Amino acid sequence: MSVWSGKTRGGVLGYKIFIFCLKNINIRFSYALLRGVAAYFWLFSNKRPLHYFYQNRLGYSKYKSYKSIYNNYVMLGECLLDKIVVMAGLKNKFTFDFDGEEYLNQLAKEKRGAFLVGAHIGNWEIAGQLLNRIETKVHIVMLDAEHQKIKTLLQDVLKEKRMSIITISDSYDHLYAIGEALKRGEFIAIHGDRFVAGAKTVGCDFLGEKAQFPTGPIYMASKFQTPVCFVSAIKKGNFHYHFKATKPETLPLLRSAKSRNQELQKLVIPYVENLEREVRENPTQWFNFYPFWNTQNSDSVMTN
Repeated sequence: MSVWSGKTRGGVLGYKIFIFCLKNINIRFSYALLRGVAAYFWLFSNKRPLHYFYQNRLGYSKYKSYKSIYNNYVMLGECLLDKIVVMAGLKNKFTFDFDGEEYLNQLAKEKRGAFLVGAHIGNWEIAGQLLNRIETKVHIVMLDAEHQKIKTLLQDVLKEKRMSIITISDSYDHLYAIGEALKRGEFIAIHGDRFVAGAKTVGCDFLGEKAQFPTGPIYMASKFQTPVCFVSAIKKGNFHYHFKATKPETLPLLRSAKSRNQELQKLVIPYVENLEREVRENPTQWFNFYPFWNTQNSDSVMTN
C-alpha cells in the first residue's frame, strides 16, 4: 500500500533565498526565479507517479503529460510563495472570491462546530487564512513531520498566521483537542486525500481506478455528529484565489462495528467524487507526488 511520510522536499537555503526575494524585491521576480527551480525538479525528480496520473488517469499524451508535470511544479512553488506572502503580512495584491461562504457563516452564527475536509489541491494554508472572515476559530489538523530547521524558519517568518494548529500525535491527544474545539463551536480543517502507515483506509474509484482514502476525517465527523463541508482554495491567475465550501451535511452515526468499513466507504464516496471534480478542473494544482492508485508501486513512500 502506498503511504505518505508527511515531509516536504526542499532545503533551508532555498527557502531563505525566496523569503529574501519576497521581502526585498517582489513576488513577480520570485515567480520568475521559481521557474528555474521547477525546471531543475522537472529534470531530476522522479516523475513516474505524475506521469501515471496525467497519462493513465487523465488520458494525456506524452508531450502534454511532460508539460503538465512542469506546470504542476510551478504551481506548487507559487502556492508556497503565496502562502509566505499572505501569512507573513507582506504587502500584496491578492484578491479572493467565495462560493459557499454563507454556509460557514451560518454554522459560526449558530456556534456549531464543523469539519472542513480539504485535499492537497490548490493552497490549503491560504484557505485556512481566508477563514478569518468567519466569526469562529479554525484549527488545522497537521502531521508534525517537517524538517525542524525549515519549520523553525517558517514559524519565524509567518507572523500573521491566524489559524491554530492541532498536531497529530501517537498519543492521540489531538482527538481530545478536536473534541474540545468542536464543543466550543469551532471549525476543524483536515485533509482527506492522504494517509500515513497504519491509518485505516477504504478503497474508492477515483479517476477510473481504485485508490485508498483515509477514513479518519469522516469517522470523526460521524462520531462527533458534527456537520461536514468539503473546502478548497484554487489559484485563478497570478494574484487571485477562489474559495469553495459545499453545503454542510451531518453524517449518520456508525453503530455496527461489523459493517463499519462498508458504511464508511459509502460516507467517503461523496468526498472522493467532489475531489475528482476539483482535480479534473484543476489538474496542475493537485499536489500528490507518490503512487496514489492501488495498481502502482505499493512500496513507494511520499517525500514531496
